[in-house]
Amino acid sequence: MRSAHGPARIRADSSFPNEAVALVAAAFSYPRILTRHIIEHNHSSNPFIHNHKVRPMTDSTDDYGYLLVHFIEDSDGYAEKIYMDISDGDNPRRWVPLNDGKPVLASCLGTTGVRDPHIIRNPDTGKWYIMATDLRVFGGDDGGWYEWSHHASTNLIIWESDNLLHWSGPRMLDVSRKPDGSHLELGMAWACECLWVPDYYPEEYEGDRGAFVMYWSSTVFDDADTAHDDNSVTSSVLWGATTDFTQDTFEFGGVLIDTGGDSIDTTMVQRPLPDGGLRTYRITKDNSFGNGIWMDYTDARRWWESDTQWHVIQRHIGANYVEDGNPGGVEGPAVFANHHNNGGPDDEWYLFVDVIPSIGYKPMSTKDLDAGWHPLNAADYFLSPHTKHGGVASLTREEYERLIQVL
Repeated sequence: MRSAHGPARIRADSSFPNEAVALVAAAFSYPRILTRHIIEHNHSSNPFIHNHKVRPMTDSTDDYGYLLVHFIEDSDGYAEKIYMDISDGDNPRRWVPLNDGKPVLASCLGTTGVRDPHIIRNPDTGKWYIMATDLRVFGGDDGGWYEWSHHASTNLIIWESDNLLHWSGPRMLDVSRKPDGSHLELGMAWACECLWVPDYYPEEYEGDRGAFVMYWSSTVFDDADTAHDDNSVTSSVLWGATTDFTQDTFEFGGVLIDTGGDSIDTTMVQRPLPDGGLRTYRITKDNSFGNGIWMDYTDARRWWESDTQWHVIQRHIGANYVEDGNPGGVEGPAVFANHHNNGGPDDEWYLFVDVIPSIGYKPMSTKDLDAGWHPLNAADYFLSPHTKHGGVASLTREEYERLIQVL
């Protein structure tokens, strides 16, 4: 259901649970990063967490360093939590775990497991958000993928922060919820990412026009199939919009990708064009037609709308890393740009692909997105083994130094 300016706005009460927040503290000793510790505080005993405000830092002229959020898998333990790695200086090819490789955030809500995290900043307010899939595979209900994809959580787990150090407790955002309080028949919601759109709402809109356009994977059933019994249903990529990842502002949009087969794990990046336009690239995992991870693009400004024309650039991305070359052996792509790109020949983009079941992220790069991806060949590359499906954010120098120094 859509209004004149976009999908119908959902109105619902939401609040922060009185859960623990995390304070990440790390020290830096060049050229190696030495992480220190993580301290958990209860909201009621630490008013600084609520009251301390940090000036938003959105000065893109001082870009320095990158932050990777991800999860890991441990079939014998409980590792489905939020982990953070930081770049070694401004080098996007070399990564060092924060907090001695221990988790930085964990969820006590829903399944108590979180996977596929993504991190993004609101450029207008400076506020940071992490969103993650509400799914615990190891130590959970042992339902299996069919059961999870048909009946598991439609909630995303959300954290927010003013400074990347102090994080709110987790809260839920139900992406299946309609404006009237009823629900779409979604089987599960997973692998959510988003892009900031500064002019999402029209000029006559009362309020700020910017919003995050979210995209995530789900199985979608007919409204009458409340038991989700239709075995022919496949995974699609859906979209919605929000200004702050609360139920109050969330708007369900519709379908972004439906190939007639399983399409999952979409990640996106945008590139300015010489004529002032913006080219949007989608990188998605196909589980039905042998395409593996594939990439397409559009120059449409409102790329999420249903009549957008997309053009395929590359298929079988990352299959080089699979022992038998099977393109289905990689998933969970995460794309990001070198923040020093300026439209010149030295521009570079990076892509992590998750080699399954347990190898984890392997790197790819390109200097020309329209020519596709190739394995990264860099002598200085390092990422800890078993780092799995996550997202990368660009930092300012001040944010970088804040993360690697003791408060």
